[in-house]
Amino acid sequence: MCLGIPARVIESGEHFARCASRHGELRVDLSLVGTQLPGTWLLTFLNAAREIIPGERAASIDAALDALEAAQSGATDFSAFFADLNREPQLPDFLRTQQS
Repeated sequence: MCLGIPARVIESGEHFARCASRHGELRVDLSLVGTQLPGTWLLTFLNAAREIIPGERAASIDAALDALEAAQSGATDFSAFFADLNREPQLPDFLRTQQS
């Protein structure tokens, strides 16, 4: 299984960027996304950028990865990792019954 890891560009060249991620600094292949400005968030797979993402999405993905690590350590309460899910579930519009 391959997990996407968010990484923030520190310095970018034409084909590779030096990025910071949850695992420290790494060299990221930019072949699929092109040269990026410092501060840009990338979703990386096996040290290759596959997608440019907003910082909020990077934070959500990192929280999910933290939850995965906690689960591997035996944790059973994951509410701290998914604050955006601390709400009443909502049906999508197409599943709601229409009332006149």
